Amino acid sequence: MKSNLNNLSNLQQRVIAAVLGGVLIVGAIYSGEWSYFVVFFLISFLTQWEFYRLVGLDGNAPLKLYGTLCGALIFVLSFLIEKQYLSFRYYSLISPVVSLIFFIKLYKKGEKKPFTNIALTFLGIIYVAIPFALINVCVYSQGDYSYQIILGSLFLLWASDTGAYFAGVNFGRTKLFERVSPKKSWEGSIGGAIAAILVSFLISRFFTDLEAWQWHCIAIIIVVAGTYGDLIESLFKRSMEIKDSGTSIPGHGGFLDRFDGLLLSAPFIVTFLRLFGMNKEPFFSGLSPWNLPAWLGV
Repeated sequence: MKSNLNNLSNLQQRVIAAVLGGVLIVGAIYSGEWSYFVVFFLISFLTQWEFYRLVGLDGNAPLKLYGTLCGALIFVLSFLIEKQYLSFRYYSLISPVVSLIFFIKLYKKGEKKPFTNIALTFLGIIYVAIPFALINVCVYSQGDYSYQIILGSLFLLWASDTGAYFAGVNFGRTKLFERVSPKKSWEGSIGGAIAAILVSFLISRFFTDLEAWQWHCIAIIIVVAGTYGDLIESLFKRSMEIKDSGTSIPGHGGFLDRFDGLLLSAPFIVTFLRLFGMNKEPFFSGLSPWNLPAWLGV
């Protein structure tokens, strides 16, 4: 199957992989919270494992297995706590488990730069594991599991990526950030932004867990943060002197290539939802000099 895909053009591979992967992810999210959990747990695990593998290509030695297991623990805990199966206090388990990275490296002999490898192990947790865990916060930001929030965010991300790709290929002239990614253009970014905004209007008609203005704001977050996420991953690949993060997804590269925009978008989306998405009213509704103390909880 893979050899047959290799005989296709890059665009054909991208389309086939996107359709198959999209159907799997959308189906899992729509089916329910546990199928969502399984698929995103696997994606998170494989993405972090890929990150450590790439870091190791440059002669570094992060704790590949233990770091990935720490990330898996964070993802599982965040899911169970946000689902209210566990108390919030179980987040305290993360600190001692992650701190063991220092103990493990202390007993590793023959390493010239152990603290560099410790730092890279933590970087894998911060860069990959925590953003995926924050997605669990997003899907439960309304209290119950909301497939609409994660599905809508993915639709916006995919629209932005697709719009940027085709606009860049057909109209790309002005370099966006040539030092980091010579192929990315302003025309592509504008095309991605237009596609995401248009999709946000469509989503707001069918997904009612959030108001229309909230979907438009999430679209803007994804366009901006997703673009920077793509550039940061390009910077990472350039530092490793590689073209793609892997070959796991034909036409797309590896898991980091496919989910780089989501990694940087997730912290901003969850912050937005915490501040503005807990109810259907504007954030500043009811705020006045007379009720300010009550609004602040004084």
